[in-house]
Amino acid sequence: MTAVSGRGPWPGGRGDELEAQQTVLGDLASLPTGVDAVPFVTRLPGRGPGADPVGRAGVLLAELAVELGPHGWKLADHRGADHRRAENLLADDLLALAVAGHGYEGPLTMEVTGPWTLAAELWSVRGDRVLADVGGRAELGQSLALGLAEHVARVREQVPGARVVVQLAEPLLGQVHAGVLPTFSGYSRLRPVPGPDVVEGLQPVVSALHGAGAEVVVHLGGTWVGIPPVVLAGADAVGLDLAAVGPGGWNERAWELVARAVERGTRLWAGLPPATVSQCSGPQLGELVRLVAEPWRRIGLPAEGLDAVTVLASPRPALATLDEHRAELANLGRVGEALAERATV
Repeated sequence: MTAVSGRGPWPGGRGDELEAQQTVLGDLASLPTGVDAVPFVTRLPGRGPGADPVGRAGVLLAELAVELGPHGWKLADHRGADHRRAENLLADDLLALAVAGHGYEGPLTMEVTGPWTLAAELWSVRGDRVLADVGGRAELGQSLALGLAEHVARVREQVPGARVVVQLAEPLLGQVHAGVLPTFSGYSRLRPVPGPDVVEGLQPVVSALHGAGAEVVVHLGGTWVGIPPVVLAGADAVGLDLAAVGPGGWNERAWELVARAVERGTRLWAGLPPATVSQCSGPQLGELVRLVAEPWRRIGLPAEGLDAVTVLASPRPALATLDEHRAELANLGRVGEALAERATV
């Protein structure tokens, strides 16, 4: 059945965690009949450092510490104030989840920065990006694998009836593979990472999450060239922001890779932009339905396969309001309903 979900970021500040989580669970519970809801663990980046994607992933690392540096988050020799602040924000989110999700049974997803994007955005203790050190990035991947497996167990303790789905956010995977990321000095570029190495870096995290009983979605943003490594690494689904793939969501090469992935049993989580709004007719939801359905059929995938697609909100601007976030979830419910109908044609 076509499903609806989100990525996690939500408006609000310190103290708004419970209301945010309750809102998401409540809004998704009221989706149209015939559409599956996949509630997501909310994260409020408006609370500042530690509630951002890299800070959140950093405190999930096993036996490693992080702190803020001149370029952003970096590995640290010991756990200091920055690390403890991020841990406290995570604890607030888990407490809110335990209260809001009391008695919930069903899928529950959470987004965490994946190993390659984390290695690209996290700096080493006294040097360049972790990505620049082959041994360092392998250690980081293993640490993330262990930490995420433990985190899945903690989430399941808060909501025993949850079937956990982890979205690994890998928006920089294409840049990692292409070798276009600048070094610390900015005067040169880091070496490209070959495709087999990309797969090798993803596999420990995917395997650890599977071992912890979680499903795994690797979300690539608009980086469709990363689809083959994601499939080879054993992920259950690949996430793609369709509007970034090409004009009208169409890019033949990208959709060929999607089709091959789907035919191998890897599902599609389709990120959709906010609906454009007409003063006369309201949200133009047909545009979003076509963004998924038309390339799907054009590339030759069967209509009934749309039943396995999950549509989810793409990241919104930081200043987006609560009402805008809630309206987007409601709109996605109607888009999911339309796709479910097309799957039966």
